[in-house]
Amino acid sequence: MSAAEGPLVVGVDTSTQSTKALVVDASTGQVVASGQAPHTVSSGAGRESDPRQWWDALCEALRQCGDAAHEAAAVSIGGQQHGLVTLDARGEPVRPALLWNDVRSAPQARRLVEELGGPKGWAERTGSVPGASFTVTKWAWLAENEPDAARATKAVRLPHDYLTERLTGQGTTDRGDVSGTGWWASGTESYDEETLRHVGLDPALLPRVVRPGEVAGTVRDSHDLPFSKGTLVAPGTGDNAAAALGLGLRPGTPVLSLGTSGTVYAVSKHRPTDPTGTVAGFADAHGDWLPLACTLNCTLAVDRVAALLGLDREAAEAGGSVTLLPYLDGERTPNLPNAAGLLHGLRHDTTGGQLLQAAYDGAVHSLLGALDLVLDEDADRGAPLLLIGGGARGTAWQQTVRRLSGRPVQVPEARELVALGAAAQAAGLLTGEDPASVARRWNTAAGPVLDAVERDEETLARISGVLSDAAPLLERGTRPLTDRPSTDPGRGRLSGTRTED
Repeated sequence: MSAAEGPLVVGVDTSTQSTKALVVDASTGQVVASGQAPHTVSSGAGRESDPRQWWDALCEALRQCGDAAHEAAAVSIGGQQHGLVTLDARGEPVRPALLWNDVRSAPQARRLVEELGGPKGWAERTGSVPGASFTVTKWAWLAENEPDAARATKAVRLPHDYLTERLTGQGTTDRGDVSGTGWWASGTESYDEETLRHVGLDPALLPRVVRPGEVAGTVRDSHDLPFSKGTLVAPGTGDNAAAALGLGLRPGTPVLSLGTSGTVYAVSKHRPTDPTGTVAGFADAHGDWLPLACTLNCTLAVDRVAALLGLDREAAEAGGSVTLLPYLDGERTPNLPNAAGLLHGLRHDTTGGQLLQAAYDGAVHSLLGALDLVLDEDADRGAPLLLIGGGARGTAWQQTVRRLSGRPVQVPEARELVALGAAAQAAGLLTGEDPASVARRWNTAAGPVLDAVERDEETLARISGVLSDAAPLLERGTRPLTDRPSTDPGRGRLSGTRTED
C-alpha cells in the first residue's frame, strides 16, 4: 500500500467511450493509483453500447490500480447521463443501451411535449423540456419500435445505476442522474406518476432514489467483484453532477466542459424551470440544483473536421469570414436533432486553418449562447469561467473560449474531475462531510487564470445570423429526398406531402 494519510476511496467515471478509475487518499486528495479501459459505441442511425462492456472496463481499470483498489473503504460511480439500460429478470441486458447522443427518439420527444402539457408544463413539473437525449423519450421509442424488448424489460436503469447495482445487488440511483430522465418530478423530488403512466412504464421497474450522503449499499459477497466484501458504495451520480462535486462548486460559479458533448452549468439554490428547453433543470448530487445546457457536438466534431482537412487540431488560423455549424450528430442546443453540419462563406482564399477555426467558433458559440440562461441573476458574470473536459488544455479551445466569451478563463490543473467528484462523494461517506467541501479541501479547482480579452462580437453576430437564416434547412435536416416537398414543374409550385421523422 502507498503511504496514504487517510483511508482510500475509489472514484469511477464511466463515460461514453471509456471507464476511468482513481484510487484517492480521502485525507489529502492525492491520487495513488489509476486505470482506464475503453468501450465501443455503435455507428449509423443510433448510438448504442452493451452495458456489459462497462462492467468489463471497470474491472480492467481497477485491475490496473492494483492492490490499492482492494484496500479502498468506499467507492462511487459517476456516469454518462440519460442512457436507457433495460434488464431482464436475471439482471442481464435485454438489448444494448440507448446512449444520450442517440437522437432517434426526436419524434417521440416532440409528441411527449405536446401530449403532456407543452413546454411550460414539462418545465414546471420536471424542471426540463425533454429532447431526444432524455431517457423518457428513449423508452417511448423502444416501446413503439421494439415492443418485444419493452415487454421483456423487468428493470430500467441509467448507466451509473447499472454498475452500482452490479456492486451491491440493489437497484438504486441518485437525484442528480434521475433528474435527467424526464420521469422524475423536480418539484416533489419523486417519480412522476402521470409521465410514467403515459409512456407505459411501471414504476416498480425503476430504482430507489438514494438521498445525498446516504449509503447505497455495500459490496456484495461474490468472487468476481473488484472490491472487498462490505466496501461502502455511495449513491453515485451523473457525470456533470460528479464534475461539479469534483470542482467543489459554490453557487454561481460558471463551468464550461469540453468533451464529446459540451456543457455549461452552475450550481444554484433555485430550482430551474426554463420553458424554452435550452436549460435543463437538473438536480445536483448534494441537495441543490444544476441548471445546465448541453450541445451534442464538441471536441469530437472539431476533431473530425481537423481529420477531414488533414490538420492537427491546434492548426486553427485567425481571419476569414467562413462560418461552420458543426452539427455532425444533429444538435441539442439549439434543438435541431435532424440537422447536419453546415458551411457558409467559403472563398477561394479561405485556408484550411481558417475552416478549422470556424469549427471551433461554431461549437463554442452554441455553448456561450446558453451561458447567460444558466446563471442566476445574482451571479458574478465577470468571474473566471472554469474550463474543464478533454478539450480544456488545448490552446485553440482556450483561445476560442476567451475570444468569444470576453471573460477570464481558469483551467483547473486536476484531471479526471468526474472521477474525482465520485471519489469525494465516497470520501464524504467516511468523514460525514459534504462532498463539495471535501473537493475544496483537496483544492481541485486550482489552476492558472487566463486574462480576459476583448469579446469578438463580429464573429458572434455572423454565426448567429447564419444560424437564423439557415433555420429551415437545419430543421429539415437529412431526411431522405422522398420525405421532402418536391417542385412540380407542371404547376410551378410545391407539391407532395411532408412526412414526419
